[in-house]
Formats: sequence, structure tokens, C-alpha cells
Amino acid sequence: MSVPELPAGVPGVDVPRLASWLAGALPGAGPITAVELIAGGRSNLTYGIALGDGRRVVLRRPPLGHVLPTAHDMGREYRVMAALGAHTGVPVPGMLAFCDDPDVIGATFYLMDFVEGRVLRDEADAADLTPDQARGLSDALAEALAAIHTVDPGKAGLADFGRPAGYMERQLRRWGKQWDSSQDAIRATGTVRELPEYDRLVARLGERLPGDAPARLVHGDFRLDNALVRLDPPAISAVVDWEMATLGDPLSDLGLTLVYWTDAADPAALPVGATITAAPGFHTRREFAERYAALTGADLASLDFYVAFACFKLAAILEGIHARFLQNATVGEGFAEIGDAVPLLLDRAHAILDSGSPW
Repeated sequence: MSVPELPAGVPGVDVPRLASWLAGALPGAGPITAVELIAGGRSNLTYGIALGDGRRVVLRRPPLGHVLPTAHDMGREYRVMAALGAHTGVPVPGMLAFCDDPDVIGATFYLMDFVEGRVLRDEADAADLTPDQARGLSDALAEALAAIHTVDPGKAGLADFGRPAGYMERQLRRWGKQWDSSQDAIRATGTVRELPEYDRLVARLGERLPGDAPARLVHGDFRLDNALVRLDPPAISAVVDWEMATLGDPLSDLGLTLVYWTDAADPAALPVGATITAAPGFHTRREFAERYAALTGADLASLDFYVAFACFKLAAILEGIHARFLQNATVGEGFAEIGDAVPLLLDRAHAILDSGSPW
């Protein structure tokens, strides 16, 4: 088929091969007229694709370079969003097609509908945001998280989507292995990382592992900037980035959301997550957790453990991204400071465990 001339240098997408595949996957869609890397996303890569029939669709593929074992399963991400869109009220984009042939663009990928909405990350994004809208978005995000955690996995066709028994113990082992893999990749670049607080944190978390919680769907990376939002009225248009979704302990999701959440009184913000939550009107971390608990009936007595655990998990994720950055295999901006966040997260986890307070 004829492929129109496209901007050069679109990393991660073989446009001619994608165009040929699209002719069979989306008949009548017309030729590809533009491909752009969508800003944001430090793990899987997300592209906006304009088609000849006037539609815009979104493509998701794994990252380039060092990829953590068991991560970036495009088939799982596609499956969970397709199930949620068909069987629940959780806001997700419509799924269009999945490709399990890595020869097409160099990796497996899927296509989904483009969803109108804003991604809010920092103070610049809050320029036109009123305090009432900020509070409304805080409530809407808590409601979206509660909606995910109250999905019946069996009714949604996701009963076999994970192994909830022993979930937190496996998470500790899994992210420990990911950490070790990233250290190997970093050493291969000739870089030395001295992070002695990591081993002590792993030991402390292992001593406090909770028993099994009721099996619930967990997003795995739930935060404000992994959602597309509307402002009038405040609402969540779609929750995205489901690459780490599984069945497990829902408080692990809440803990990670709180690690990403920036309060106005915080001395410093992490280079990930939405610092916009420090703007007037947004809930504090405590208020967000209390709103979630009111919606779900969750017991927050052990929330300090889950927030400290989330610091550990996020440190392992960011160490993997740092490894890709050192390999010159990252795509987009904002990667240079990622490695600096890792020791901050380890220290924050220890401080939370020392105080017994998640705040």
C-alpha cells in the first residue's frame, strides 16, 4: 500500500510495517498521516496516530533497551482494559486491536481509541484550575480507585488474571529481582551505585508482610497523571497505563497513589507523579485516603506498611528506568533526574516505618 511521507525519527515504530498491518486490522481506516510520541510515560511507550479516515488512535508498545523481566506484557494490558470496558463502569479507552507479532514494529503492541482529556502533572497545568475543580478531581480519582477495587473479577472475566494468595510476599520477591536485574544492567555501563539502605528496607518489609487480603483487581501504578481528566464538571475520562494490573491486595494501590501524591507542605517533590496535587483545593494525602476508605470500607490501620512498600516498589521501577537512561535507551524527556529519586524513596520508606505514620 502507499504510505505517505512521515516525519523522520519516530523511535520504536516501523511506520511502513505498521501501515501494512493496519490495513488488515482496521479495514477502511485509510493511510497513516502522522505519528507522534505522546509526552509522558517513563515505561511503555505511547504514540498518537492520525489516520486517513480522520480518526486518531493510540498505540502502546514496550520500552526500548533494558526491560525488566515479567514487565511490559502488552497482552495483559490489552486484556484487562477490554474486560473493564465491556463489563464494568471503570473508565478506560476502547480497545481496537492487539498485535502479538514483534516483527511488525519490533515489539508486541496494541491500539486503542483516542480519549479526549487532559493529563495534569505540575503547577503549570494548574494555571486555569480552580480550587473547587481541584477538590472535585480529588474526589473523582478516589472514586475511580474505589471502582477498580470493587470490580468482581469473575463477572468481568478476570478470575484468572492473577494469584492473589501470597500477593505481597511475591511482590517483595518480584521487585527484589527487578532491582537485581537493574543493578546488573547499571554495572554493565561502568556505573557504580551505592545504596545501602535498600537491603535494610527489604528486611524490614519482610518482617511486616501482612496476611492475604480479599482478591481484588489492582491497577499497579494508579496516580493522577495516569488518568485523563475533564474539568467541567471534574471527572476522570479514562484510567490508562494498566501494564502492572493483576489480582492482589488493593491497599498496595492506595499506598502507591499516596507516594506519588504531593502535599503543599512537602519539602521536596519526586520527579515522578503529579506535583499539581500541591495546588489549592486538592485533597491532602490523608484526605484522599479517608475518602477512599469511606467509599470502600477499607481498614487503614496498617497503611504505613503499604506506603513504605510502595516506596520500595517505586524505587525498583525507577532504578530500571535509570538503567535504560544510562544505556541511552530512553525515549522522551525528564529521565536525567530519575536516578536521584531512588535514595530519596528508600529514606522515605524508612522514615515511615520508624514513625508508624503514612503521612
